[in-house]
Amino acid sequence: MNIWLMNHYASNMYRDKAGRHYWFAQQLKERGSDVTVFCSTTLVNGEELFSTGKNKYSVKETDGIPFVFVKTIAAKGNGLKRVGNMTLFYKNLIPTAHDYAKAHGKPDVIIASSVHPLTMVAGIQIAKKMKIPCICEIRDLWPEAIFQFGKAKESSLLGRILVKGEHWIYKKADALIFTKEGDTDYLKEKRWTTEQGGDIDIEKCHYINNGVDIAACEERSRTMQLDDADLNDAARFNVTYVGTIRPVNNVGNLLDTAKILKANGGYDDVQFLIYGDGNQLQELKDRVQNEYLNNVKLKGFVNRQYVPYILSRSAVNMLNYAQNQYNWTRGNSSNKLFEYMASGKPIISTVHMGYSIIKRYNCGVELNEDTPEELAKEIMRFHDMSAEERDQIGRNAREGANDFDFKVLTDKLVDVIESVV
Repeated sequence: MNIWLMNHYASNMYRDKAGRHYWFAQQLKERGSDVTVFCSTTLVNGEELFSTGKNKYSVKETDGIPFVFVKTIAAKGNGLKRVGNMTLFYKNLIPTAHDYAKAHGKPDVIIASSVHPLTMVAGIQIAKKMKIPCICEIRDLWPEAIFQFGKAKESSLLGRILVKGEHWIYKKADALIFTKEGDTDYLKEKRWTTEQGGDIDIEKCHYINNGVDIAACEERSRTMQLDDADLNDAARFNVTYVGTIRPVNNVGNLLDTAKILKANGGYDDVQFLIYGDGNQLQELKDRVQNEYLNNVKLKGFVNRQYVPYILSRSAVNMLNYAQNQYNWTRGNSSNKLFEYMASGKPIISTVHMGYSIIKRYNCGVELNEDTPEELAKEIMRFHDMSAEERDQIGRNAREGANDFDFKVLTDKLVDVIESVV
């Protein structure tokens, strides 16, 4: 088949040669399909990756996969420029798709993926004009997340418009893919399903979580190694966090926990390794210095190519979130969860989640409260347990990762495609 994947921020996947749609494209290509990825000229952080000049798009290829870069404007933060960036992507994606189809032939199916809904709106409109099916992939429940973060109220005029647009997408899509197992609960809460008298057939809803390319992780763990004394000190019990440093990730909680462990005797070998960047990084650096937290190392941004090796050198890996910043009852689709599992190390999550993957595979623990006191207790428990018990939990994680390898996930995606083509 000829398959088009549309994801505003797949430009990061082109740069990193990794990520959901990059791996899907690889796997679909290996199965004999032609795959094209449509994305923005800007990265997630707003930096421009490519310039299209006076043209609406440009085409670059990596590993035999064409990436069509649709012209947008640079945008940092979440202000009006970000809205303009999204709107321009939508506006330019439609003519770009038609021009590309004239040159290369129209696709058999379009898979349009959020984060923002305008990509899915464009995908549905383009597919309708080409008389082909469109599968919409919902990786974040917009606008629910906007309401939860206080950006708008659902009862407001803007809120009602956003919900109406969301419902339109779910109704018009030929199939829906949700990345969290419990996301279809949202449709039931809204009473949108046909079983409840609504107009959305639950049978067209499918669950394909985020996942991991296990072979790539193992290869990078062997070949992309950091020369870092903190990683290579066998006498250290490394508690590792890799990810964005922003309020929803509540990374300051790790510093509070480090302070508790520092005050407790017998845990001088525990050190917190924090890899990542974000708008709270400088604040954390100031805290580490002012509070003399010599058991915390803030490593800053790290190329994701090194992440498998970093995780492999950990004793436990941290999924660190704020319990009240998000609705965790429907599960977790965090990329890092599956990278953590593939590393074969135990996982501590600071939030208790519905449809829990960690509990299902017995590969770690979820806290009932996201407090530093509770986290400190669990770190001490893992520190004090036998190496055999800790290693078994790590093996459970690695075994569970097999179910989320992109070979397995692509089989599921093919089933969804075949249900509409």
